[in-house]
Amino acid sequence: MNKYEVVLLFSPELGSQNLSKEFEKVKKFICFDTGKIVNEEDWGLRDLNYAIKKFQKAFYRYYQIELNSSDLEKIKKDLNQIENLLRYLFIKVNVHEELPSKLNYEKK
Repeated sequence: MNKYEVVLLFSPELGSQNLSKEFEKVKKFICFDTGKIVNEEDWGLRDLNYAIKKFQKAFYRYYQIELNSSDLEKIKKDLNQIENLLRYLFIKVNVHEELPSKLNYEKK
């Protein structure tokens, strides 16, 4: 199993209830086969450096996951089907960063 850190950006137009539903969808995609969510953080609504789909802000969500590299492409394909997901980034790491992350400290 490989270790990844994932950052997801969701539309700022989502309410808290709809945002929770989107998070659950992502969890299902990751944990579908052999994937496992180790940790997660909600980074909240933040400004974007540049507009994405005409939005200047987005809800950020951070996950530390473990999964087989063969499952990664399937998860990316599933994530592309989520309409309110603006962007995502998977980064392969050797060791997961200790939480809370530096970005989460800056929010407070």
